[in-house]
Amino acid sequence: MKIIRFEDPAGNQHTGVWVSTDKAKRIEGDLFSSYQVTEDILPIARLRAPLKPSQIIGVGLNFRMHAEESGMAIPEYPVIFMKSLNAVQDPGGPILLPRHLASEEVDYECELAVIIGKEARNVSAENALDYVFGYTAANDVSARDWQLKWGGGQWCRGKMFDTFCPLGPCIATADSIPDPNNLKLRTILNGNVMQDWTTQDMIFDVPSLIAFLSGDTTLLPGTVILTGTPQGVGMGRKPQSWLQPGDTLTVEVEGIGSLVNPVARA
Repeated sequence: MKIIRFEDPAGNQHTGVWVSTDKAKRIEGDLFSSYQVTEDILPIARLRAPLKPSQIIGVGLNFRMHAEESGMAIPEYPVIFMKSLNAVQDPGGPILLPRHLASEEVDYECELAVIIGKEARNVSAENALDYVFGYTAANDVSARDWQLKWGGGQWCRGKMFDTFCPLGPCIATADSIPDPNNLKLRTILNGNVMQDWTTQDMIFDVPSLIAFLSGDTTLLPGTVILTGTPQGVGMGRKPQSWLQPGDTLTVEVEGIGSLVNPVARA
């Protein structure tokens, strides 16, 4: 099942199940407690990010070949950072290049995002997928200069600007993706394929990440976990390739769909 958040032509917001590109069955209730799919079919005027996360946790350097292209060692434990909730952007909404804290090195990262569906604390890797509500596509947009040069030794400043976490276009429920570590990922920039790999290359697979992140730490329903990006980011290219106003980015995740965002100056 593919779940979306959307606006109808009158501007009212709904949660629903995709019927077609322009129609959805309305959902009543809360996705993380109790909900019901109704028979009400509504027109889709605009897609929104498929959920309002309770928190966003990022995992860095989690693909072997991306770690290699970045010139960084394979981590012993997952590398963790946070993205703030203001970073969420809708499908079709612009990625805004910072001007006040200006960056000339804004990069893309296609990622599989895991959505936690119930409280998870000290869960085992063997049981970890039982806590997953579903999956969506994410673009972990990153200002590399603020991430690596001016961020004071941590990555959050370069990762948490407004619009730096597009999510969508839908949530593919967990039953529709039995193996999250066997999915194709792609980034297409202005029609050119920049990233094209699979989640099989993860250093820490999805169950291991959930087990690690839930260690003595409660993951709340609605937690979004960004699981890392494959090789092919702009920083790793020769010459390097940074996002520019007028660009169009498409992130594709197998079983979920295409997340498309234009790029503009803030």
